[in-house]
Amino acid sequence: MKKTFLLIGLFIQIALHAQDVKVISSSWTSFTQSINIETKKEKKFKIEAAVKVVSDEDYAWAGLWARVDNKKEGYGFFDNMADRPIKSNSWQTYTVEGTFDEHSKSINFGGLCLYNGKFYFDDFKLFIENDKGVLEPVKISNGNFEKKIENGTIPRWSNGVSQGQGIKVKEYEITTTEDKAEGKYAIVIEGKGIIYKDSYKIKPMENVSPQIGTLISMLENLKDRVENQVKNMSQYELDYLHDEKANRIGSLIMHLAAAEKYYQLYTFENRGFNEEEKKIWQTALDLDQGGRDEIRNHDAQYYLNIFNEVRAKTIEELKKRDDAWLMEVHKDSDMNNFFGWFHVMEHQSSHLGQILFLKKRIPPEPEVNLEQPIKN
Repeated sequence: MKKTFLLIGLFIQIALHAQDVKVISSSWTSFTQSINIETKKEKKFKIEAAVKVVSDEDYAWAGLWARVDNKKEGYGFFDNMADRPIKSNSWQTYTVEGTFDEHSKSINFGGLCLYNGKFYFDDFKLFIENDKGVLEPVKISNGNFEKKIENGTIPRWSNGVSQGQGIKVKEYEITTTEDKAEGKYAIVIEGKGIIYKDSYKIKPMENVSPQIGTLISMLENLKDRVENQVKNMSQYELDYLHDEKANRIGSLIMHLAAAEKYYQLYTFENRGFNEEEKKIWQTALDLDQGGRDEIRNHDAQYYLNIFNEVRAKTIEELKKRDDAWLMEVHKDSDMNNFFGWFHVMEHQSSHLGQILFLKKRIPPEPEVNLEQPIKN
């Protein structure tokens, strides 16, 4: 007799077709598998897997994760173990338990890891409640990772948090290992070269005046927010123009660097741009039609390198000054230096909102048809 669930159409979604891989930069990575579900009443499920973490960093951790996507927009249950991070360097079995209901369409599950170290995963299992209220095992594909890694991809799994995303995080390498919890093999994800930034604390810095250090902390937090939004955007996305009055996102990054450069000169040297500096910065500062026409055709790192160079100079000069300097009123205005740098921050925050608005409205990049005949 064939065993069935009240989950009509339960099946493993496997991306069998070749897909383009998008390389991004991130302090974390994940892998996922998905199943479609359908039920008329709430049911329980459980994800189980063996995990261990080998890292010298206190903030490095791993976790199992699960997300229930709804038939309409949004999702139901979600847990990534952020409140109980895995840091043990010995194999242990962990679980994530949740529910889905008549509004649910799929369960997405997998593993994730953050920062530098080696993160081991093995023996994934999925259990779903049957009609009798018993959690019953459901077959998943390559849950024990006996099929070895191929070109940095886990067979029958997808990199990222959605099936078929085709994402590679350049800070992480995924390989097959014989250091396993069960069977012959497991997988290990190794993170290297990731710089930890404690972005959730605004605080003074050592060997810097208290308010100067706090100001630098706030400036860096805002810059990190901008960078995180744009660093993985393509040139097409950076150059996209929403309408004739909008600005390209690439030009907005240049605008932020230009405005900060201006306030460096204004507060540190009591002057504006000279003629040579105007040639470099004025177009980006004005952001008029010249900005739309001229600031384009560069990748994200080009713009971020310029922004990073300007910010390094800001921090260097601020560290030379003390809290009393912040209260000094500029000779040509009623503005004190503290307000000047507060304005730099709120200016960056304002344009971050603009970047977020524009980013959500970028249409997919048109596909190039390489089969079209070449005309002489």
